[in-house]
Amino acid sequence: MKTSFVLPLVLLGAASHGAIALAQSPGMFTATGNLTTPRVGHSATLLTTGKVLIAGGFATPGQYTATLATAELYDPSTGAFTATGNMTTPRISHTATLLPDGRVLIAGGRRDVSNSGPTLILASAELYDPSTGVFTAIGDMIAAHDCHGATLLNNGKVLIAGAYNGTGGVSNAELYDPITGTFSLTGKYSSPADTNTCQAFVSTLLQDGRVLIVWEGPALAAPARSGTAAELYDPVSGTFTATGTSALLSYYGLPTATLLMNGKILVAGGATQPLFRTDAELYDSSTGTFTATGNMVTGHLGHKATLLPDGTVLLAGSSLFAGGPAIAETYSPATGTFAATGTWSPVQRSGQTATLLKNGQVLLTGGSLADPYGAVTSDAQIYQPVVLVPAPQLLSVSGDGQGQGAILHAGTARVVTASDPGVPGEALEIYLTGLTDGSVIPPQVAIGGRLAEVLWFGNTPGYPGLNQINARVPAGIAPGPAVPVWLNYLSRPSSIVTIGVN
Repeated sequence: MKTSFVLPLVLLGAASHGAIALAQSPGMFTATGNLTTPRVGHSATLLTTGKVLIAGGFATPGQYTATLATAELYDPSTGAFTATGNMTTPRISHTATLLPDGRVLIAGGRRDVSNSGPTLILASAELYDPSTGVFTAIGDMIAAHDCHGATLLNNGKVLIAGAYNGTGGVSNAELYDPITGTFSLTGKYSSPADTNTCQAFVSTLLQDGRVLIVWEGPALAAPARSGTAAELYDPVSGTFTATGTSALLSYYGLPTATLLMNGKILVAGGATQPLFRTDAELYDSSTGTFTATGNMVTGHLGHKATLLPDGTVLLAGSSLFAGGPAIAETYSPATGTFAATGTWSPVQRSGQTATLLKNGQVLLTGGSLADPYGAVTSDAQIYQPVVLVPAPQLLSVSGDGQGQGAILHAGTARVVTASDPGVPGEALEIYLTGLTDGSVIPPQVAIGGRLAEVLWFGNTPGYPGLNQINARVPAGIAPGPAVPVWLNYLSRPSSIVTIGVN
């Protein structure tokens, strides 16, 4: 099959996958179906199917109420939540990470020993399989982690970093390897912060594959405890190194840190006792420095920040500890300013989740009303951005985005099929729609359940509206005539196509 035939063919499939203008007023929140049970401190993970896995948390006010093991699925096509299998262990403040094989790693968190306390910090971990709806326990982490950070690295491993470990200190960082199913220690932190409960929760994968951690509170090693320290984890060397000190005094309540399309990181919200922060700053990984940007409309703590496909950031939710009602707002990197957007009822909530759906909407679920010890809600809302931008669509030879992918042996006119398969180490050309023009954020490409090395991504020369990713077939995948290929981009899985691999 010639390239001259393949590219016009996939362009026919690309025509229907552009941005969708909304008939409704932009920036609005609308109710969707309620959770099957009220939840706060739960996790929400967008699956390759487009459904959202909601797991754990607790359902009634108070720090020492019974922790949930239940889980449920949200279906955007129906707006309904339905129960799925229970976790093997009740958890709150755990992490949930979508793996390259489509399963979800659930790690750490805490559970209550009794309704009156104390709590138990967890080292246990488990996997959720969407094909069966079953959670399965796996080996424990080396140490307990609660309210920590979990980041899928470009090498396919998951970095588990920070968090109070229940013994008066911050747990050492470790790596989960989905191939071996084991945890192992990695490098030591360069400047761990005070031993509060949510250390390293603010962990952000950068465009170059390193991970930025903004510590809660001033770092012990920060000069004169004058500011909040940050550090970078390098997966290649397995080491942490100090980077710039935040221009803000401290984050005793955690902010959010969001990688922008231009490669800078927006750090916004949190608290410096006794006040909620309204200022925000940008971290530049090329210089290792923090600089101030525009102020938020209102203070936010316990909020969520979501990078939208148009490059703006949605911030929604907050505790009432700020001293007034929290509103939702958006940040524009182009102007460096925040602006209020639609309100959601009730707006005073924290501990909720925010999930960018495949259709470009944002799902917000649960949370605690008024403050961290207020009533827990089962409410769920949908946020409508100005423009709906669907998730990336891998293109297929059939034109319907399914089955045999429109994927070529690099530099040839040959489609990677069962009769002309790819081989480990070979570079492939993957054709798709849905990458953001001008963005430096790379996609993570999964082939045969393992992450592939991305060699290049961008617009296909000479074909407006068509994107291309050059990626290398990873070693160790099971060969076959229909090996799955998909990618994760801006936290959204693409469609799934297949190729032959020998």
